Amino acid sequence: MILIVGGAGYIGSQVNKLLSKLGKETLILDDLSSGKRELVKWGELIEGNLGDEKVLEKIFTQYKIEAVLHFAAFKAVGESVVEPEKYYSNNVSNTLVLLKTMRKFGINKFIFSSSAAVFGCPSYNPIDEKHPQNPINPYGWTKLMVEQMLKDFSAAYGLKSVALRYFNASGADMEAEVGEWTGSTANLIPLVMDTAMGRRPEIKIFGTDYETPDGTCIRDYIHVVDLADAHVRALDYLDKGEETNQFNLGNGKGFSVREVIDCAKKISGVDFKVVESERRPGDPPILLADSNKAKEILGWTTKYPELEVIIKSAWEWSKKL
Repeated sequence: MILIVGGAGYIGSQVNKLLSKLGKETLILDDLSSGKRELVKWGELIEGNLGDEKVLEKIFTQYKIEAVLHFAAFKAVGESVVEPEKYYSNNVSNTLVLLKTMRKFGINKFIFSSSAAVFGCPSYNPIDEKHPQNPINPYGWTKLMVEQMLKDFSAAYGLKSVALRYFNASGADMEAEVGEWTGSTANLIPLVMDTAMGRRPEIKIFGTDYETPDGTCIRDYIHVVDLADAHVRALDYLDKGEETNQFNLGNGKGFSVREVIDCAKKISGVDFKVVESERRPGDPPILLADSNKAKEILGWTTKYPELEVIIKSAWEWSKKL
């Protein structure tokens, strides 16, 4: 059985679906602070926090857990700057409790949901695994700290792990069974979907004078279904007895803010209001992933790299909310 911590969230629920389709037994641990009970459509849900040692010990005693996938981090970059204690407490301290309890019960396979935020502002694009790691916000630091913990636990205790660094997770399940709940997200695509649905009055473009073809920021959007596939491959990699490792996950191709908005207008058929605003501090003009390492070692490739496919899947999901 595989324990998915944070499996009631956006990416965790997608991974849960794929593992279940492949015949794997899954157990979901989620405190539902941001996850949604409605997204746990496969496996069993236990309501609880990853930092609660008693809950973890009960799980590891009652169930034969082979591996743990960890998605239960707070992820709002802006909030992490204002409330760093919340982020270090949950993302780092609670993860340490989880790892300690795994050690106690002899569970030594761990997949970690990391982020491109570990790199900070890029010194070159596309960003490979050798790029310097200089986070520029507490959220990024929490991810980098856990990555370091995992390297140390691997060297000292033999707890093997894979850290998967996402760029811009986007889109929704192709059957529109699971997707991103738009209420508290700051991600562009779900905000654009909400605007097209009339749940928001307008969408803002922060900065139109960047050194990019249309003046707006370019980001690497990766379909959540492709991300789920990478987690399954990472699990297979650890099952083969391979070493602790880290992989960047993205398309390697970017789309600008304006391209995303134009594509959303075309697919939704709604000419929603767009407001051009000032740049936000700390926004790099371009962020692109070099995912060659994941392709070579995990045999992973993106099946849905097209912006139209990403937006259409997000639109179909958004209509169900």
